[in-house]
Amino acid sequence: MLAKGSFHIVAIPFVLAIFIALLWDWFPSLPFFAFGLLMLVFFRDPERNPGKGICSAADGVVREIVEEDGSLMVSIFMNVHNVHVNRAPLDGRVTGVVRKGGGRWPAFSKRADGNAKCIISMDTHIGRVRIIQIAGTFAWRVVPYVSDGNAVKKGERIGIIRFGSRVDLWLPSGKVRCRVKVGERLMAGVSTVAEVLTS
Repeated sequence: MLAKGSFHIVAIPFVLAIFIALLWDWFPSLPFFAFGLLMLVFFRDPERNPGKGICSAADGVVREIVEEDGSLMVSIFMNVHNVHVNRAPLDGRVTGVVRKGGGRWPAFSKRADGNAKCIISMDTHIGRVRIIQIAGTFAWRVVPYVSDGNAVKKGERIGIIRFGSRVDLWLPSGKVRCRVKVGERLMAGVSTVAEVLTS
């Protein structure tokens, strides 16, 4: 399955490859076929069953874990081979979708905090949760799939970063216990990032 809104991106190199092969020869069309296959891999969007607890919002590797001002932040770096569709970490209602322009620093650097981003805020049974999609150096754009007022389920697709590479998940620290460590590999909607504390 292809990510929402990506069919034209994947189709263009294949159309060019066929056109070149028919007009000239198959050999000069090979780079376009190869690029098309790369796009198929990049924009894949497999079906997944939600995991336990609070799930990861992105595929990738945990790059940083921070606890400050009553919030727990888990930052996930998405490499080029990861699925780039982001998912809701738990059930809730979207209370805001804010897009901001910015720089093009590598997503793994601290300067990437000032990159172009989309901030998705949710009201959940544990309080306010934020998913911040941050573009990287080669990102085309951040594309949210949800709007203010939408009800979402855990594991539901909420957006994609086209050729981009970082998601910061902010949770209320007094309500959860972190279950990941820096360097751990995660799957969006499947891997448990944190568990809800019971009173």
